[in-house]
Amino acid sequence: MKNKAGSPRPAGAKSLLILSSKAGSMTPQIEAKLRKAFDGSLIVEFDPKMDLEKLVTPEALIMVAGGDGTIGWTVRKLVETKHPLGILSMGTFNNFAKSLHLPTTIDAAIRVIKTGKTHPITLGRLNGKVFLEAAAIGLFGETIAAGESAKDQAFGQFANDVVRIAEARPFRYVLSGDIRGSGTAMSLVFTNTASIGSQMPVSDKTPVEPYLELSVHAGRSRTDIVKRVLARAVLAKHREGGLGQVFQFRKLEVTTTPKVRIYADNVRLGRTPASISAELSALKVILPR
Repeated sequence: MKNKAGSPRPAGAKSLLILSSKAGSMTPQIEAKLRKAFDGSLIVEFDPKMDLEKLVTPEALIMVAGGDGTIGWTVRKLVETKHPLGILSMGTFNNFAKSLHLPTTIDAAIRVIKTGKTHPITLGRLNGKVFLEAAAIGLFGETIAAGESAKDQAFGQFANDVVRIAEARPFRYVLSGDIRGSGTAMSLVFTNTASIGSQMPVSDKTPVEPYLELSVHAGRSRTDIVKRVLARAVLAKHREGGLGQVFQFRKLEVTTTPKVRIYADNVRLGRTPASISAELSALKVILPR
């Protein structure tokens, strides 16, 4: 295998830079700057089929320059490893990076990787699926998924999502684990970052904190939730009390009547019951000192 520049791949590289040339703010000039800044590293174009562990030593520094999708893929691949991870956020929204207070300008991001300090981060897990930003049960997840379909111009899927929104009904939920209780809601939302999707604010949470946040209700009605998602005004409503109560937790079990669709970072994962946990990753991210 060769990197983009055509040079042979060294066996067991001590540092690796993953580049996504399709990232929203990536340009030839920025790519050239990254290659110069990390010229001693193995540099590869992002490929979701690549096997990272075959490219590097067990504790090699791994850097990723891309959008939320590329960064999310990399974090999920490395979640059980001890690699230090440097993030150069080059996407359109950069929710995960911004929640970690990482810079979004290229020069500042390079400086953080070269002078920063590694720090463990919290990731969410829903029924075994790792999520970086948020998970949801019910209408909130349906609405976010519809927004993603519209953004990606997947209009056939968008039409299906609209039908699911129209069919959404309140459900009865029972919580056990760190939080015990029951009630009726249109949505339950579990957040790890301050914003999700198209930079829609959902909480004040940062992945450095060792817990997740649960928002109950996320709206008084179907119309209320959809309007908030489309207006990206969830946090403002949240501060007014419109999202209902917010709870911090590390482990939670949820059952519902009837069974309700569940989502993790906009990916559908079937229906309830759901097991949600906040997990301190073995992976450490380089953060500003």
